[in-house]
Amino acid sequence: MKVERIVSGQTLEVIDPQKQTDSALRVQLIGVSAPDLRQRPWGETARDRLEEMIGEKPVLLESDLQPKDQFDRQLAYIWQDGKLLNEELLREGWALFRPRSLNRKYDQRLERAQEYARVMGLGIWSPDQALRLPPEQFRQQHR
Repeated sequence: MKVERIVSGQTLEVIDPQKQTDSALRVQLIGVSAPDLRQRPWGETARDRLEEMIGEKPVLLESDLQPKDQFDRQLAYIWQDGKLLNEELLREGWALFRPRSLNRKYDQRLERAQEYARVMGLGIWSPDQALRLPPEQFRQQHR
Protein backbone atom coordinates (compact mmCIF):
# COMPACT_ATOMS: atom_id res chain seq x y z
CA MET A 1 0.00 0.00 0.00
CA LYS A 2 1.15 3.49 -0.76
CA VAL A 3 0.77 5.99 2.06
CA GLU A 4 -1.01 9.06 0.76
CA ARG A 5 -0.96 11.12 3.96
CA ILE A 6 -0.24 10.89 7.67
CA VAL A 7 -3.23 12.36 9.51
CA SER A 8 -1.91 11.94 13.07
CA GLY A 9 0.39 9.73 15.12
CA GLN A 10 -2.20 6.97 14.94
CA THR A 11 -4.03 7.54 11.64
CA LEU A 12 -2.96 7.50 8.02
CA GLU A 13 -4.49 7.33 4.57
CA VAL A 14 -3.37 4.74 2.04
CA ILE A 15 -4.05 3.97 -1.59
CA ASP A 16 -3.89 0.50 -3.06
CA PRO A 17 -2.00 0.84 -6.36
CA GLN A 18 -3.59 -2.44 -7.55
CA LYS A 19 -7.07 -0.91 -7.48
CA GLN A 20 -8.46 1.48 -10.06
CA THR A 21 -9.57 4.07 -7.53
CA ASP A 22 -7.98 7.26 -6.26
CA SER A 23 -9.93 7.29 -3.02
CA ALA A 24 -7.78 6.84 0.05
CA LEU A 25 -8.55 4.36 2.79
CA ARG A 26 -8.31 5.77 6.32
CA VAL A 27 -6.35 3.45 8.62
CA GLN A 28 -6.15 3.52 12.41
CA LEU A 29 -3.12 1.85 14.01
CA ILE A 30 -4.14 -0.98 16.34
CA GLY A 31 -3.00 -0.63 19.95
CA VAL A 32 -1.79 2.95 19.55
CA SER A 33 -3.23 6.09 21.10
CA ALA A 34 -1.14 9.06 20.01
CA PRO A 35 -1.55 12.51 21.53
CA ASP A 36 -4.07 14.79 19.85
CA LEU A 37 -2.50 17.26 17.40
CA ARG A 38 -3.58 20.06 19.77
CA GLN A 39 -1.52 18.48 22.58
CA ARG A 40 1.66 20.35 21.77
CA PRO A 41 4.38 19.39 21.17
CA TRP A 42 3.57 15.67 21.44
CA GLY A 43 0.75 15.34 18.89
CA GLU A 44 2.65 16.99 16.07
CA THR A 45 5.84 15.15 17.02
CA ALA A 46 4.06 11.78 16.92
CA ARG A 47 2.60 12.56 13.48
CA ASP A 48 5.94 13.82 12.17
CA ARG A 49 7.78 10.77 13.51
CA LEU A 50 5.32 8.36 11.88
CA GLU A 51 5.71 10.27 8.62
CA GLU A 52 9.51 10.08 8.95
CA MET A 53 9.40 6.33 9.69
CA ILE A 54 7.28 5.60 6.62
CA GLY A 55 8.94 7.96 4.18
CA GLU A 56 8.21 7.07 0.56
CA LYS A 57 8.25 3.30 1.03
CA PRO A 58 5.09 1.19 0.74
CA VAL A 59 3.57 -0.41 3.83
CA LEU A 60 1.79 -3.68 4.50
CA LEU A 61 -1.46 -3.61 6.46
CA GLU A 62 -2.27 -6.55 8.72
CA SER A 63 -5.80 -6.84 10.07
CA ASP A 64 -6.88 -8.64 13.21
CA LEU A 65 -10.26 -10.03 14.31
CA GLN A 66 -12.06 -6.67 14.17
CA PRO A 67 -11.26 -5.09 10.76
CA LYS A 68 -12.96 -1.68 11.28
CA ASP A 69 -13.78 0.70 14.11
CA GLN A 70 -17.05 2.51 14.83
CA PHE A 71 -15.97 5.33 12.46
CA ASP A 72 -15.50 2.86 9.56
CA ARG A 73 -11.71 3.26 9.64
CA GLN A 74 -9.62 0.22 8.78
CA LEU A 75 -7.86 -1.09 11.90
CA ALA A 76 -4.39 -2.42 11.15
CA TYR A 77 -0.91 -3.27 12.21
CA ILE A 78 1.42 -1.38 9.88
CA TRP A 79 4.51 -3.24 8.66
CA GLN A 80 7.43 -1.92 6.66
CA ASP A 81 10.67 -3.77 5.94
CA GLY A 82 9.86 -6.35 8.63
CA LYS A 83 9.24 -3.72 11.33
CA LEU A 84 5.95 -3.28 13.14
CA LEU A 85 5.53 0.51 13.08
CA ASN A 86 2.83 0.44 15.78
CA GLU A 87 5.48 -1.05 18.07
CA GLU A 88 8.19 1.41 16.99
CA LEU A 89 6.01 4.43 17.86
CA LEU A 90 5.42 3.01 21.32
CA ARG A 91 9.07 2.05 21.84
CA GLU A 92 10.17 5.59 21.02
CA GLY A 93 7.59 7.00 23.42
CA TRP A 94 5.36 8.88 20.95
CA ALA A 95 2.11 7.14 21.86
CA LEU A 96 0.35 5.14 24.55
CA PHE A 97 -0.54 1.49 24.26
CA ARG A 98 -4.32 1.05 24.12
CA PRO A 99 -5.71 -2.46 23.70
CA ARG A 100 -8.54 -2.62 21.15
CA SER A 101 -11.41 -4.98 22.02
CA LEU A 102 -10.88 -8.07 19.87
CA ASN A 103 -7.61 -7.00 18.26
CA ARG A 104 -5.02 -8.40 20.62
CA LYS A 105 -2.59 -10.31 18.41
CA TYR A 106 0.48 -8.21 19.29
CA ASP A 107 -0.65 -6.80 22.66
CA GLN A 108 2.33 -8.23 24.56
CA ARG A 109 4.83 -6.78 22.08
CA LEU A 110 3.11 -3.39 22.13
CA GLU A 111 2.88 -3.31 25.91
CA ARG A 112 6.58 -4.20 26.27
CA ALA A 113 7.49 -1.44 23.81
CA GLN A 114 5.56 1.12 25.87
CA GLU A 115 7.16 -0.11 29.08
CA TYR A 116 10.61 0.30 27.53
CA ALA A 117 9.86 3.93 26.57
CA ARG A 118 8.41 4.63 30.03
CA VAL A 119 11.41 3.18 31.89
CA MET A 120 13.85 4.99 29.58
CA GLY A 121 11.94 8.31 29.85
CA LEU A 122 11.50 8.65 26.09
CA GLY A 123 9.08 10.93 24.24
CA ILE A 124 5.88 11.53 26.18
CA TRP A 125 7.49 9.81 29.18
CA SER A 126 10.32 12.34 29.41
CA PRO A 127 10.69 13.56 33.00
CA ASP A 128 11.43 17.07 31.68
CA GLN A 129 8.29 17.31 29.54
CA ALA A 130 5.91 14.44 30.27
CA LEU A 131 2.45 14.16 28.76
CA ARG A 132 0.08 14.99 31.61
CA LEU A 133 -3.28 14.09 30.09
CA PRO A 134 -3.93 10.86 28.12
CA PRO A 135 -5.18 11.54 24.57
CA GLU A 136 -8.67 10.13 25.26
CA GLN A 137 -9.20 12.48 28.23
CA PHE A 138 -7.83 15.44 26.26
CA ARG A 139 -10.23 14.77 23.38
CA GLN A 140 -13.19 14.49 25.75
CA GLN A 141 -12.34 17.81 27.39
CA HIS A 142 -11.68 19.61 24.08
CA ARG A 143 -14.54 18.56 21.83
